[in-house]
Amino acid sequence: MVGWAIALHGGAGDIPIDLPDERRIPRETALRHCLDLGVSALKSGKPPLDVAELVVRELENHPDFNAGKGSVLTTQGTVEMEASIMDGKTKRCGAVSGLTTVVNPVSLARLVMEKTPHIYLAFDAAEAFARAHGVETVDSSHFITPENIARLKQAKEFNRVQLDYTVPTPKVPDNCGDSQIGTVGCVAVDSAGNLASATSTGGYVNKMVGRIGDTPVIGAGTYANHLCAISATGKEEEIIRGTVARDVAALMEYKGLSLTEAAAYVVDQSVPRGSCGLVAVSANGEVTMPFNTTGMFRACATEDGYSEIAIWPNN
Repeated sequence: MVGWAIALHGGAGDIPIDLPDERRIPRETALRHCLDLGVSALKSGKPPLDVAELVVRELENHPDFNAGKGSVLTTQGTVEMEASIMDGKTKRCGAVSGLTTVVNPVSLARLVMEKTPHIYLAFDAAEAFARAHGVETVDSSHFITPENIARLKQAKEFNRVQLDYTVPTPKVPDNCGDSQIGTVGCVAVDSAGNLASATSTGGYVNKMVGRIGDTPVIGAGTYANHLCAISATGKEEEIIRGTVARDVAALMEYKGLSLTEAAAYVVDQSVPRGSCGLVAVSANGEVTMPFNTTGMFRACATEDGYSEIAIWPNN
């Protein structure tokens, strides 16, 4: 019997097991709030596309996740946000990159899908499109938080692009060692088997200006069709190389694997260890959340009453 299901993530990476309570608890609380929001929306009959957008908007508004308000900074100390969204039944999709003032990039991605003949808009053109359609924007300083200024400083000191959580070194104060994790995302399916996926991110700490990751690349960070919906997170270049999201769907379609089997194979075989996690749901209400990193902020719920909120394996 088909039932609704939802899964969401707040990023995967090298999350220290001893992550301090003041950093762990707000994220767990946010995951719980967003899961409850999504479940209520599904129960009320909202389409999965609406649910995925709603949940990702909420994650974008939370400063402890690397998307929207919590977006990490480029080498020049600016934000360049990106997002995508996809409807499984129609394969309609939208994506945006290089946003500096848009409060909720995922909603702009949906507008690209619904109001243009295109899939992907970026940088100045995407910002102009947002203004033309009355999308909420703010001064770019809204996104530049003290925490992300500290993360950029740490990354510059060590001359690196910072990918995920980084354990503090003696040279760096403890409150700077918590690098922002990669991405937020949500996948949902309703009781009729309609599927949708949405993903949003600020990218990497200290990334080059103009760099684009997997999040807005349909088939890499985001994908949905008639079989499943996937949102990926982690080291974004590896996710692009592995065409992670599409590969899960392809293994189901062409090899006849279950959602759990297909997702596990991709995470174990298509990308290097320590580089990827994903959340996925199938048309018949299955849910899976595999990762090959130390941890992944994640949550899920199904119509039969199962729910989970977790960070590390087996917790």
